[in-house]
Formats: sequence, C-alpha cells, structure tokens
Amino acid sequence: MLVTDGQGLPLGVLLESANKAEVSLVQATLETVKVRTPKGRMCTWLNYLTADKGYDSRKFRKYLRGRRMGHCISPIRHQGRFRRHRLPTYDATRYALRWIIKRSNAWLQNYRRILVRYDHLLSTYRGFVLLACRIISLGALLK
Repeated sequence: MLVTDGQGLPLGVLLESANKAEVSLVQATLETVKVRTPKGRMCTWLNYLTADKGYDSRKFRKYLRGRRMGHCISPIRHQGRFRRHRLPTYDATRYALRWIIKRSNAWLQNYRRILVRYDHLLSTYRGFVLLACRIISLGALLK
C-alpha cells in the first residue's frame, strides 16, 4: 500500500501479502508516514485522506476521527448500510483526486522489477520499492 501527498510523491509504503484486505492494512500503512513540519519536527499524521469504497468501515472512520484526520471515503450503497447522514463527509471534488494515487502507482510500475516480482524475499522486494520511491521523489526535486 502507498500513501502519497497532493502531488503524488510517496510518503509511506507498506508491503504485505496479497491475500489480506486493504482496510485491515491501512492503519499500519498510515503509521509509516513521517512528514517534516515547517518548524522542522517530524509528525506522523495527515490533514486529509481520500480513499475509495474499499476503505468504508466504521472502525476505520473511528480511527481517523481519533487521529483528527479529515477524510473523504465514498460510502458503499448496498444492503442497508448506506445512510443519508454520511453524505456530508463525501466530497465529490476531493474524491475525484484519486487519480493522483493511480498515477503514483503507474510511476512505480515503470520499474519492471517492481511490476513483475522476481524476488522471492520480501526484504529484497521492499528494498527495490523504496529505491523506486526515492528515485521518484528525487526526480520531483530536480524539476
């Protein structure tokens, strides 16, 4: 899983096996984020989070409220779970910004070794993913 900023630069990465639900891994992924504030301190929270319908759960929304993070998560509309009082938290203009994370994933997939996983060890694969994230960030600095 990948957490990016508004320009699509990677902030946090978590790699796990593919048979786990994303909503169960998102809290651990958000814990990997470390952002430098203007005063020079390191903080581990984000101001706002945009996610798709796969992250719609009460437990995750409660976690975000506990960390005082604003969020835009599209509600799932099936079997009576959709409630009208949830609509004010859904902002279509912010939800449309999901293309930024899709672009970041495409940037990572430009590296064939990440796209096709040749490595058997997760630690080796993680090293190459982190290297690709550093190259993407460095490329944005040089522009």
